[in-house]
Amino acid sequence: MMENQVRTCGRPTKSGNPCKVRVSGSDVACGIHSTEQDRAVADAYRCGYQEGRESGARSSSESSKLRITWLERQVEELRQRLDKETRIHEIGGDQVVDVGGYAYRWRGETPLEVGDRVLLPENYVSRLKHGPGPLEATVTSLGTTYQGPLAFVLGRMDRN
Repeated sequence: MMENQVRTCGRPTKSGNPCKVRVSGSDVACGIHSTEQDRAVADAYRCGYQEGRESGARSSSESSKLRITWLERQVEELRQRLDKETRIHEIGGDQVVDVGGYAYRWRGETPLEVGDRVLLPENYVSRLKHGPGPLEATVTSLGTTYQGPLAFVLGRMDRN
């Protein structure tokens, strides 16, 4: 690549000896010995080199964005497949629901649906956030992938 080459001008001086001024990159001769054409060629080379670098960077960036989008889509598909395979909707005859990211069991006669308002038991976090006593919340999804012990929904709020 011409950008890193360092050499001497080599054009004849007034004494007839080759010019020993160092030139680099796309320059053909030193500032004293270069012609308009030499400067135009060097400028064109620099411009083309810069445009090529920018075009390559854009192309690489676009390619990376497409790859990232494809990988994100693939991860989401795998996440959904894993969720579907591991989601639990019932434990010991009790319906399992998700309320704000936490799973609960429901023993009521009629199953809960997404959007139903329920009464949840107090826990350490709810006591800190909302004070003592049960908490009203909304069912956000059915089933869970959580494998640990679950608290029970205390009751369903009246539908008005």
